Amino acid sequence: AASCRAKMAAARERVAAAAPAGYTGEEEGGTGSGSGAGAAAGFLTGASSAALAVKFGERQRSPHYLLVKEHQVREGADSAHPPRRTLFILNVPPYCGAESLSRLFARCGHVQSVDVCEKPEPGEKKEKLTSKFFNHKTVTGFHIAYVVFRKPGGVQAAKALSQEGPLLISTESHPVKTGISKWIASYAASVVDMEELKAEVDAYMQDYDRRMAEEEAKAAKEEGVPDAEGWVKVTRKGRKPGLPRTEAANLRVLEREKQKRARKELLNFYAWQHRETKREHIAQLRKKFEEDKQRIALMRAQRKFRPY
Repeated sequence: AASCRAKMAAARERVAAAAPAGYTGEEEGGTGSGSGAGAAAGFLTGASSAALAVKFGERQRSPHYLLVKEHQVREGADSAHPPRRTLFILNVPPYCGAESLSRLFARCGHVQSVDVCEKPEPGEKKEKLTSKFFNHKTVTGFHIAYVVFRKPGGVQAAKALSQEGPLLISTESHPVKTGISKWIASYAASVVDMEELKAEVDAYMQDYDRRMAEEEAKAAKEEGVPDAEGWVKVTRKGRKPGLPRTEAANLRVLEREKQKRARKELLNFYAWQHRETKREHIAQLRKKFEEDKQRIALMRAQRKFRPY
């Protein structure tokens, strides 16, 4: 028991010295100073926090500690992680992903979602990303996580796990891939299915066209209609359509800009420009002189030379 308490204290000190950048005590309901060490210290000294012992596998001797507490947000904030149902987890190791966390805390209640981040996020609610190919950022290294339960009792049950033995992240029924098998799986996941990608892009563009048509119809319907104060919104529509966003159009714009810069360039401003201009002028005179000599010789040969 004494050795376990010593290991927990050492883990708390390590996390307090290297808390994620951007974590503040205010964001999680504490009164930290805003620095990483102060924020982690505020997290660890909170009455509602707990340390959960986890191990990668059965053969591992020394456990790793996850620091958990109930997620708190400012009153009135529209958060993607609802209070009283969200468990905030600090010091999550790289080999413990969202699937592993969902399985670990499934015994505490139905897990609705798991979000893994590099650092704590502000309380604002973000738009849910549904794309399989775009806007995906891989989190590497130690990170934090938000586990959202369906019922508030799941958070309290998760904190009560600190009284039990170490939880296993990789088991025989749910092994965590490591080494070459992990690299193979990562490579296989990086290969894009072109048909699936095309279907997603087509669906996105159809939805975009639909939204644009709805906005244009709404604007046309409201055009010329006064508001509650009697003001009429006037919009200007140009005769020419907008510039198409194609590669050929972009190249034409760049070429026109290049020509404008060439016309605006100062001529004969530097001494070397004067020398180059004189040299080119002399070369042109010599070339014209040689051409005139050849033309006169040709006319003499044809006996049509009339000097006057």
